[in-house]
Amino acid sequence: MASKKSPLSKAAQERIKTYETRSVANDSRIVVKKRDNRVAFIAGIAALAIALVSQLGYASLHPKPTPSPVASPVSSTPASANQGPVPSKLLAENRTWTGSMKLNGAALNFELDGKKAPQAVASFVSLSKRGFFNGVTCHRLTTSGLFVLQCGDPKGDGTGGPGYSFGPIENAPVNNVYGEGVIAMARQGNNAASQGSQFFIVYKSTTLGSDSAGGYTVFGKVTAGLPVVKAIAAAGTADGKGDGKPKKTVVMTAVNVK
Repeated sequence: MASKKSPLSKAAQERIKTYETRSVANDSRIVVKKRDNRVAFIAGIAALAIALVSQLGYASLHPKPTPSPVASPVSSTPASANQGPVPSKLLAENRTWTGSMKLNGAALNFELDGKKAPQAVASFVSLSKRGFFNGVTCHRLTTSGLFVLQCGDPKGDGTGGPGYSFGPIENAPVNNVYGEGVIAMARQGNNAASQGSQFFIVYKSTTLGSDSAGGYTVFGKVTAGLPVVKAIAAAGTADGKGDGKPKKTVVMTAVNVK
């Protein structure tokens, strides 16, 4: 015969009820804690992702400027890619400008083609008229493969500019040959809308390489005084290599256009 279970006392029933209540509360706390941990983990991952995207966005909007004369097939960049207060290309007046500058006191004369390269000429004319180039160095000389003197960086290290950048690439030679005396805009590799104040003077005919952005904007030519640049090139670079700062500091003064 099965034995009969003794009925639980009232006190025992209360203890069981209290235990069950506490157990449920504890389970709830565990569930809430796990949920909070999951939320915190997800929030942390989201914050990390946002920070990474923001950093990449900054890098893409503000790349370290390292303009370098490396040409490629002609391409253009929409005007919407311009950054900052870019001078209107109408300032080029669709005409030829004449100008002069001094490199360490020696005169160099040039012409600017406002018809074929209106945006670059408008920028150069605007900067010249406000004295931007006065006292700025020519910070880079190449003597092997490329034969150019690069100028126009107010920082003097290849990373400076006028506070804006622009495209498109204009008047780039279809055969990638930049003739002796050519004046062209420097820019970042693979970035057609990174033109600013830096430019280069070709002192010996040069065939430039190519990248995905296009060629380099040819906006002017030296009409007199190219031997001044050749003399700078003949002195070589400061470290004796084929690409670096000129051995003797080269300063632009009295840059005028009309």
